[in-house]
Amino acid sequence: MQETTPHGLEPLEELDLSTLPVRPRTVSTSLRLNIRGRSVRLRGLRQPPTGLLGWLLILGPGLIATSAGNDAGGIATYSQAGAQYGYDLIWVMLMITLSLAIIQEMCARLGAATGRGLLDLIRERFGLGWALFAVIIILIANGGLVVSEFVGIGAAMELLGFDKFFVIPLSAVVLWYLVIFGSYGWVEKIFILMTLVFFAYPVAAIMGHPHWNQVAHGAFVPTIHKDNDYIFMLVGLMGTTITPYMQLFQQSSLVEKGVARRHYGPERIDAYVGSIFSNLMSIFMIIATAATLHVAGKTQIDTAADAAKALEPVVGHAAKSLFAVGLLGASLLAGAVLPLATSYAISEAFGVPKGVNLDFRRARIFFGLFSALIVIGAGLAMIPGLPVIQLLVGIQVLNGVLIPVILVFILLLINDERLMGNLKNTRTYNFLGWGTCAVITLAVLAMLGGQLLQHFGVIGSK
Repeated sequence: MQETTPHGLEPLEELDLSTLPVRPRTVSTSLRLNIRGRSVRLRGLRQPPTGLLGWLLILGPGLIATSAGNDAGGIATYSQAGAQYGYDLIWVMLMITLSLAIIQEMCARLGAATGRGLLDLIRERFGLGWALFAVIIILIANGGLVVSEFVGIGAAMELLGFDKFFVIPLSAVVLWYLVIFGSYGWVEKIFILMTLVFFAYPVAAIMGHPHWNQVAHGAFVPTIHKDNDYIFMLVGLMGTTITPYMQLFQQSSLVEKGVARRHYGPERIDAYVGSIFSNLMSIFMIIATAATLHVAGKTQIDTAADAAKALEPVVGHAAKSLFAVGLLGASLLAGAVLPLATSYAISEAFGVPKGVNLDFRRARIFFGLFSALIVIGAGLAMIPGLPVIQLLVGIQVLNGVLIPVILVFILLLINDERLMGNLKNTRTYNFLGWGTCAVITLAVLAMLGGQLLQHFGVIGSK
């Protein structure tokens, strides 16, 4: 019986050699193998990027988490701090920058060492009761923030001349679609691109022609005011800078990326760079507002239009439009990250499937929580007559009150040798971490004590 030659394996002498290229075409990132007489090239192989591109590709969860902290509430709080106290609170921001970098790095390290999110670890290490307690804290903190992001979206679009009752539902649908039907890598790239709006503030700070000697004095010489409003603003700055959802998103997103313990080094850089970049933008917001509003005697910001005046040195009468674009970008960024971080946390607490790379069938609770937060946040944001700036700042203060609870869990977990092994905290990290927790707790107690004394008429507001 005559054997038939399989198609594609014809004898060499039967091939038309004139159709072959003179020089073989090869791709430097592919691999050519000979398998049973056939030449096979493996395509799609990628070499690790080097140079500037390699460094830029490191940035991810850390940059997103910390930049999302410069959201609608953050912009309102930093603007109010600059308008009310000028440059006197910049020294606080420098201290918080160090604390933020340490805390975000610890969360990244927890994710790399354990492969689990924060609420997942709390449930396994401390039990379901403490996990439920943490869930309540997260829901209180993040629930208010989700509303504030849609309030920010509405305020931004009103500055641009659009009706918030049309724009807020539309934005909710767009954010929902982006996360539900986009892969994590795609969503992450969009988040990072949206952080570019914050570059408007350094320009505004410089063109506002501040007195740089006063800026330096505010940065390196602590100035403390003996009034309740100052302590209230201090707690608000801490709450908007070291926000609980930033730690949740940092750890959970790193876990979803699948970063192994041995590949943790670049993620540490990401956490540090994200913290420094985010807080530099925050400091420039304070400087820009202090150089324009505070020096003009405008010490109270009541509307988004008031806050927009800080950008007048850059674009003049177009300040409202530029501020609106920045506020919109910041609110959309956090408006997606916040519900996502909350859904991660609650899913982790109950041990159910989670992740934006899954679908509704495999992660019903995760996507159901995300959808519910989007709907509730957008719905409450459309309540008529909301005091925008006061609401945004007040929610940041609430976050400041709740921060110490989350920090205690993080510090206990990061020092558990059974979980962390050789990645557990050093003495320096423990000193800075527990020190941050103590300082925030003292500030919160001072604020609450002052509010009580003021309520009973023992002291005045100033």
